[in-house]
Amino acid sequence: MTNPRSGGGKPARYGLVQRAEDMGAQVWMTSAEEDAASVARCAVEEGAQVLGVAGGDGTVSAVAAVAADAGRSLMVVPAGTRNHFARDLGLDVRDPVQALGALADGEPARVDLGVLGPRVFVNNVSFGMYADALLEPGYREDKTRAFAAVAPDYLKGKQWVEACVDTPWGTVEFPQMVLVSNNPYHLATPRWLGRRFSLTTGLLGGIVLKRPAQTPPDLLRHLRSELRRSMSGPGPASEGVVVWSASSVTLRGDVRYLDAGIDGEAVTLPLPVICGIRPGALRVLLPRDRPGIPPEPAPGRPGALRAGGNG
Repeated sequence: MTNPRSGGGKPARYGLVQRAEDMGAQVWMTSAEEDAASVARCAVEEGAQVLGVAGGDGTVSAVAAVAADAGRSLMVVPAGTRNHFARDLGLDVRDPVQALGALADGEPARVDLGVLGPRVFVNNVSFGMYADALLEPGYREDKTRAFAAVAPDYLKGKQWVEACVDTPWGTVEFPQMVLVSNNPYHLATPRWLGRRFSLTTGLLGGIVLKRPAQTPPDLLRHLRSELRRSMSGPGPASEGVVVWSASSVTLRGDVRYLDAGIDGEAVTLPLPVICGIRPGALRVLLPRDRPGIPPEPAPGRPGALRAGGNG
């Protein structure tokens, strides 16, 4: 199935529908009337054993939930803007056509899924400035304008996450930002910042940016600085950021709901928010010819060269 709007129209630019049909696949298109999850469920009812999805992370996440529940394999075609999940699967995000090779001689693998109540996430759940930007009208059309609209209150220290987050080193109250990822992000070297070198650790990654006692003049610069101080790995390496791995992450608070972003899609979640993980819950089908995942560099050393050949 294909989201024709993903990546500014990538499916059409790369001719993905015709190419997939030429390889024997039946293609459904999402629409305003039928979202990705609905289309995926229809495909399962019609007997599909592999659910292929061409779209961004939000579309992939919706189809992944159906695939996991139905016990079907998922084939990911990176046709969105950033394609974080496809990248961390070892796919070539610069050429979505290459992913269609899985239809011919795909290699099966299993990866973890993040869970939040009945929802799943393949990348992350975010709270704070990014989540607020997702709620801005016209976010998809003009992301820069959306961030500019919500950033001032965060930068001035007037806005924060109305919740408390439990960490191994105590509870953090009213942080500036919370990010919970399906498997931990790499933070040790700038070149690979934000990569996941494994999707099979069975653990979530937690990152909390604390609200500073005195708000710095540039909160974004403050965040980058604190992350650099935390590059030594999980733990309270700096007073400003807490980084850890766990099988669950909980946010509590006195408010009834929190705005959040799940794989780049805006949602409103009731408190408490309990994020968990389902190890090996998603079966994926990968092309044999793909760049693969580079070896994780040691902390403090230059980033490793990108691995070539099969992943």
